[in-house]
Amino acid sequence: MLSDFLYQLKDVYFGFNLFRYITFRAALAAITALFFSWFIGPKIIRLLRNHQIGEEIRDDGPATHLKKAGTPTMGGIIILSGVALGTLRWAKLDNYYIQLIFMATFWMGLVGFLDDYLKVVKKMKRGLVGRYKLLGQITLGLLIGALIYYNPHFIIKGINSNTSVPFFKNLEIDFGWFYIPVVVLVITGTSNAVNLTDGLDGLAAGLMAIAMLAFAGIAYVSGHIKFSDYLNIIYLPGSGELTVYCLAVVGAIMGFLWYNAYPAEVFMGDTGALALGSTLGALAVLVKKEILLVLIGGVFVAEALSVIIQTSYFKYTRRKYGAGKRVFRMAPLHHHFELLGWHESKVVTRFWIIGILLALLSLATFKVR
Repeated sequence: MLSDFLYQLKDVYFGFNLFRYITFRAALAAITALFFSWFIGPKIIRLLRNHQIGEEIRDDGPATHLKKAGTPTMGGIIILSGVALGTLRWAKLDNYYIQLIFMATFWMGLVGFLDDYLKVVKKMKRGLVGRYKLLGQITLGLLIGALIYYNPHFIIKGINSNTSVPFFKNLEIDFGWFYIPVVVLVITGTSNAVNLTDGLDGLAAGLMAIAMLAFAGIAYVSGHIKFSDYLNIIYLPGSGELTVYCLAVVGAIMGFLWYNAYPAEVFMGDTGALALGSTLGALAVLVKKEILLVLIGGVFVAEALSVIIQTSYFKYTRRKYGAGKRVFRMAPLHHHFELLGWHESKVVTRFWIIGILLALLSLATFKVR
């Protein structure tokens, strides 16, 4: 790792002492990922376009989206490349938290890549069958849940099956043996929620950057013995290193947004959406903030709920009245507002604003208790 090598040179020049600090390395990770995404973005987009790897637009979606047909997809490769470079250069790779979050990101990134490949290259309309994607998510959740639940580091501290409760001091829930299924639910649900949100130019990417910034702050204070004691939150030695990872993700997303902002030159596809979703869910698990995730990722939750409500109500009314009825004009929720007459960029900007407010509120819960 480059930072370790440079830190060893501190006796030659005192300035290299900076590489011991998480905040400094996190900033470098963000900058590295950002510039690499900027650099590799046009090359990936050109490669996707040359191979005619373009998005297929659903016929029953908003009519304004039909013009997006053929826009290069699988742009999540840009994000994952930036994250990998920023992490490998500046994070401590022997850190257990980094190893788990890295696995979460690239496990589902591979599943998403396979889904995109089958859809846009092999022209299989359904892509990877839903149950196989679900199998990938559940398997990842089982792995991470087990690696935390049975890890001596967490067992000794008595927090291997605990989670924090927002708005209450020193209140935790111990799930016991049920903790692993909870982890599966969090990772699977978050991965799918982010995937559902990825329907407008820049929407999912921007919201993910906001959520990751919030978790960067949470990871930092959770891994700092004085800050965690002052805020009465679970102290997690080593979790501060996740700050570096979070900002690497933010930097990669910012570079990707340069090309994904309206009108998008590239879409992240399932390659990016499933990977980012699993990253967000795994982060909440690793810093013991699974419940707070509902607030930080409130927009993702609303998007997923809108699909569940729409589908359930349609099936219920069709069974009871013979004709299905809808609660929303279209689900997920962002399409509902589009059909109300909001321009796509207005929907995205307003959802970002809500995401920022929810992130600030979630951080405020550390003092409002």
